[in-house]
Amino acid sequence: MTVTGADAIGVPDSVLADIVLERLTTAYGAAADPGRAAAMRAYMKDVAPFLGLPTPARRALSRTVLAGTPRPDEADCTAIALRCWALPQREYHYFAVDYLRRYAPRLSSAFLPVARRLVTMTSWWDTVDLLAAHVVGTLVAADPRLGADMDVWIADEDLWVARTALLHQLRYKERTDTDRLFAHCLRRSAHPDFFIRKAIGWALREYAKTDPAAVRAFVTRERDHLAPLTVREALKNIGDTAGG
Repeated sequence: MTVTGADAIGVPDSVLADIVLERLTTAYGAAADPGRAAAMRAYMKDVAPFLGLPTPARRALSRTVLAGTPRPDEADCTAIALRCWALPQREYHYFAVDYLRRYAPRLSSAFLPVARRLVTMTSWWDTVDLLAAHVVGTLVAADPRLGADMDVWIADEDLWVARTALLHQLRYKERTDTDRLFAHCLRRSAHPDFFIRKAIGWALREYAKTDPAAVRAFVTRERDHLAPLTVREALKNIGDTAGG
């Protein structure tokens, strides 16, 4: 798990961020449940402290926080996300992820470095996977030139950056760049970490809902290069006609 400060990318001035953060910290802070927070922190492997807000209650509070606020521009989104991540409690990071998911279609390709910074801050699957599929994936879909950045990310030493590259096409279905998907899977197939091997299998399993024959053929052809965990995940819903 990587913990990095937000100051590597400047936080833009944003009146909207000032309003949202003031409301957010007040509402979330007042609803904190220390007993629940300890259990949530333990469940998430101590990645960060928690306030103890269950998801339904947290999202209800978020709606109250955002009531009457205007739609943000890209600078607002950057400021809100980075300022939320500068707060230690995990629920603030969740708020930022939900906010970016909502407004991802309004973000330009220039937001990709910000997304990468968020992926590498207090990194764990609970935020990284949503950023990958719903923010980075949306950016790449809108500007296919960013696929070249994914080809760089897949080789990154930070496993969460590489995992993001593997998972950014999760929601693409028929729009999936299969050459890139399969190349990325092979590029990191020997990685020893569970989270990379699991991500490879997950990406293949998701694409198998669109083209099971292509995934089965890929796994059959490359089985000797894929971890058993990856193979099980990839073929979970389509069966294994190759055996082994």
